[in-house]
Amino acid sequence: EYKIPVYPMDYEEFLWAIGNNSYDLLRQLYKTNAPAGNGTNRSLMRDFRIYMAVGGMPQAVQAYVDGKNFSFIDKVKRGIIDLYIDDFKKIDSSGLIGMMYKSIPSQLATKKRRYVISTATQKRTTKKDLERLSDLLDSKTVIPCYNTTDPNVTLSQTQDNDSFKLYLTDVGLFTTMIFNSSPDTGDNIYNKLLSDKLPADLGYLYENVTAQIITSTNRTPYYHTWKKENSTHYYEIDFLLQAGAKIIPVEVKSSSSKNHESIDVFCSKYSNRIGRPLLISQKDVGNEGQLILKPVYMLPFVLEEL
Repeated sequence: EYKIPVYPMDYEEFLWAIGNNSYDLLRQLYKTNAPAGNGTNRSLMRDFRIYMAVGGMPQAVQAYVDGKNFSFIDKVKRGIIDLYIDDFKKIDSSGLIGMMYKSIPSQLATKKRRYVISTATQKRTTKKDLERLSDLLDSKTVIPCYNTTDPNVTLSQTQDNDSFKLYLTDVGLFTTMIFNSSPDTGDNIYNKLLSDKLPADLGYLYENVTAQIITSTNRTPYYHTWKKENSTHYYEIDFLLQAGAKIIPVEVKSSSSKNHESIDVFCSKYSNRIGRPLLISQKDVGNEGQLILKPVYMLPFVLEEL
């Protein structure tokens, strides 16, 4: 059995826990369908980045409420990760389940089209490794996102069980694992994260929090990938959502929203199946052609309307 709860607070619960009562105001702002304005959007995004930095694990949230610095909060989160790894070893003493778990951020960072067990374990995949993966999924510490081979309203009927990505159930733990190459992550790193000044592409961090938000609404996340013509490269839609008899393709960006070739091609290919496509980023409410632009902190309200 797992020693600590694996279900983190969602963004609404987090805001209430830290004494920020802006969630209902966010919903009202969303319903206006109008831009928040540069200053307001920057402030709201900083609030959301605090959530990505702290996460929703009760111990980490309490440390933030108590006024602890981010170095201390990071140590709390590292302790939670260590507890998970110890628990995995109780299930399988090889330590390979923990290696599978800790491999998730790096596999997303390198933009792999699916989670690869052998990349995590550094050996050929065996039947026992598949059992270990099943144990990891059963632990509820990770979120599976399955590739659907034929994107339509019956997403679950066309999911490829052998092609999936993995995300963490808590974005705060994901943030800590991004920076785990050093013994501790200092306040300087977190301050740059909060001010959006880290010299790194953090698209996979925003993907993880998007997967977490989708899952918190009792939806199963799906994605779709297909090969480009006359090329060895692939298109990819980060997430697919069902909305009545239509599907909504979702692309996630950490910053710039100008390049969205995959979703444009997808909309052309499946025009009769989709509703308005959605691009989630830090950018304020707007649109680019047929693309609806929403800042990531508004995603919960988008899902409420589907």
